Amino acid sequence: MSITLSIIYLIATVTFVVGLKMLGHPESAKRGNLTAAIGMGIAILGTIFLSEREVPTIIYVLIGSAIVIGGIIGWIIAIKVEMTKMPELVSLFNGFGGASAMLIGLVEFSKNIGVDQADKASASIITTIIAAIAIGGITFTGSLIAWAKLNGSMKDIRLPKYNLINNLLFIGLVAFGAYIVLMNTDSSILMYSLLLASLVYGVLFVIPIGGADMPVVISLLNSLTGIAAAITGILYGNMVMLVGGILVGSAGLILTFAMCKAMNRSLSNVIFGAFGGGGDVAASGGGKIGGTVKKTSASDSAVLLNYSDNVVIVPGYGLAVAQAQHVIHELEELLTKKGVNVKYAIHPVAGRMPGHMNVLLAESNVDYSKLIEMDDINPQFPNTDVVLVVGANDVVNPAAHNDPTSPIYGMPILDVENAKHIIVNKRSMKPGYAGIENELFFNQKTNMLFGDAKDALTELVNELKNM
Repeated sequence: MSITLSIIYLIATVTFVVGLKMLGHPESAKRGNLTAAIGMGIAILGTIFLSEREVPTIIYVLIGSAIVIGGIIGWIIAIKVEMTKMPELVSLFNGFGGASAMLIGLVEFSKNIGVDQADKASASIITTIIAAIAIGGITFTGSLIAWAKLNGSMKDIRLPKYNLINNLLFIGLVAFGAYIVLMNTDSSILMYSLLLASLVYGVLFVIPIGGADMPVVISLLNSLTGIAAAITGILYGNMVMLVGGILVGSAGLILTFAMCKAMNRSLSNVIFGAFGGGGDVAASGGGKIGGTVKKTSASDSAVLLNYSDNVVIVPGYGLAVAQAQHVIHELEELLTKKGVNVKYAIHPVAGRMPGHMNVLLAESNVDYSKLIEMDDINPQFPNTDVVLVVGANDVVNPAAHNDPTSPIYGMPILDVENAKHIIVNKRSMKPGYAGIENELFFNQKTNMLFGDAKDALTELVNELKNM
């Protein structure tokens, strides 16, 4: 590798690290993403044009065409994707990354291990290729299933003894890979059997997952995509792919642990245990909750908000579905002009992916300083006059504290029940993603404002304007 290309790779690596650091704060996240993208672009161009290998012209044409076509498709998707569809898009991107690693593993198998090779490959090369194929295959099919479940085209499927089946298949997959390495085989049949087993495991791994745990799965799959990218970097001796993969893999793993903590689950439970979801409710508790629901109107809610000193807004998936982020920002600005102190309470797993609510509110230009994380906002609820919950459900359910039989028991939540008054906007009394009723709805301090979030908030804004 030339010194010029080494310098380019170093620059690209630095942009990855700087970009990742900038992603840690909403205000600099956009610049961080652009910085890392520029670094990747430089690395790609350097790899193509400064390679010391003799490359036919047709290869440059194919690579250039792929970049242009892929760039156009990506740009169109980025422009048109709705915020509610962002988790699905992330799942697809994870899947594509896994598929790339899988295909690279297969190509390298045919080049380094296949039956046409006179010499046996080293154990390290075989191990790397197997890891790329297995992890890439699992990530590919697992991400596709996650995408299908997120967009509603696939429901939770509970196979008989699915947990035992998954664990046995995982152990078998590891043992099969170890066998291939130890035997130093060049059998295409064994390698493609490993690929098939990986694809099947990816499907079975995600199929039984309940919606309440989907943020954890997205983070884990993202981490696996990074690991797969790092492995392909090892195969090609490419430091940019290796460093980029390590950064994505480690960041995804850290985020996975954070999501596990937010969902009150251990990582071992994520990989080997049963996932939460509506199908577990009957077996795990969290059944019907007695009590009376108090309905309210937009005018009554407006009066309560208008004469408050401190208001906390809790955004949830319902806000994203209704595309009401701009209306709620208008409501916040209106209350602020009236002298009300308004903040947003952000739960780590609100929505369908980590950071979903942060991105949604950033789209409507909400001041970043008003977005308060769960640990910081919880002590402030006792001094809050009104909490306005818009579309959130499980992340504000007191059953996480009060009901040991509930599937979400022990999960950290936003303690909105401690506020003086609570207004909850929902379309209906339908349970949330975890499939259980919310104790908060029957709290004596809670008033239910039923209706589509955008319509209800618009009416609320109009009422406030007339006061």
